[in-house]
Amino acid sequence: MAKITKRIGLSLGADICWPICYEELVRRLDLSVPVNGDTVSVEVERISIEPFSLRQGCRYDVVIDRLTHWFYSSREWIKKAVLMDDLYVFNNPWSIQSMEKHTSYCAMMRLGLPVPDTWLIPQKSYQSTQDLERTLRYAHLFDLDQIGAQLGYPSFLKPYDGGAWVGVSKIDNAADLHAAYDQSGTRLMHLQKAVLPHDLFVRCIGLGPQLRPVSYDPDAPLHDRYRPESGFLDADSESLLHDITLTINSFFGWDFNSCEALLQEGQWYPIDFANACPDSQVTSLHYHFPWLVLANIRWSIFCAVAGRRMQRNLDWAPFLEIADSDRSYREKVSAYADIAHERFETDRFLDFCDAHLGHLNELAWEFFGCDLARDAIREKVSALYPPQEIEEFTELFWRRIQRWRREQEQLA
Repeated sequence: MAKITKRIGLSLGADICWPICYEELVRRLDLSVPVNGDTVSVEVERISIEPFSLRQGCRYDVVIDRLTHWFYSSREWIKKAVLMDDLYVFNNPWSIQSMEKHTSYCAMMRLGLPVPDTWLIPQKSYQSTQDLERTLRYAHLFDLDQIGAQLGYPSFLKPYDGGAWVGVSKIDNAADLHAAYDQSGTRLMHLQKAVLPHDLFVRCIGLGPQLRPVSYDPDAPLHDRYRPESGFLDADSESLLHDITLTINSFFGWDFNSCEALLQEGQWYPIDFANACPDSQVTSLHYHFPWLVLANIRWSIFCAVAGRRMQRNLDWAPFLEIADSDRSYREKVSAYADIAHERFETDRFLDFCDAHLGHLNELAWEFFGCDLARDAIREKVSALYPPQEIEEFTELFWRRIQRWRREQEQLA
């Protein structure tokens, strides 16, 4: 019987709090899992950024990546390691690089999801290049007022590939549209019909087959956008949002993503679901933060220890076959989710967790009441808040996590 160590690498940027909690909980788990006659343990390392030979090996089995969407050297190292060393990474780096919000809208419209009507608007201005003048011979003048009127107000003008609410403008009339478009510069923009008023705004976080719908208020301060609520959805809505999130994530090969949807007059409208590096900080998630840390631990350890193989290529044919069938909308989404469960190996994952991670919840309950957890919160707060607010917000986020602990105790 051989002793084998599986290594999980953390590719980090501004992340502070969740890696501290993740590392300590994995250490406390002290796993020793029997696999095919061997004994497998797990180690966690933070990945350094440095030059690399394209032929050098990779010491990691799984990487939790928080940089690929913007830090190119880490992205290219990850692509090399996936191709040459069979690395498993959250998320597929080619998909993240190419599947921006525009592609995700088109794909989900193709699958029949009720994405609000959306137009792509050419750039207001261009960076000068040698062939620009010749190319713009084919750029026809268009009537922005007509597009705005056809789509209807209110609407939102936003970058076709954007994130973090950068460059997003609410448009109430033609004057607003012209003003926002004039300020958009060289950005390629979407104009999307607003779903207003709406009854609920939900972000559903997906990590592998694990799902967490969260009530979300984009107009609130950062620390209050994720509402500390549970049980706010009826069973049918929760099931539908789960299936939509699984569909989107498996379609694009994303292990970790969040999907925004708005409820209006009984209909859920997916509005933003290409967020393949979602909020992971306690200063955003607070009450929901322990769930994220635990979901990360479960999925990464399963992928490493059970030898889950990464799906390098995206196979859309099974989804499109369902889309072209005569099933109802809900039947189609359920069928898409069945594909997702198969691709995420949900049954195998749940069996693995039952067999080897049954003590994780108890360890987490203890950990999130200890000084190290509180120190991790304070360290993140100190990086974001002015000195006079550090104690106030550390205490706020600590109280919300203690509420989570009390609720977990009641469920036990």
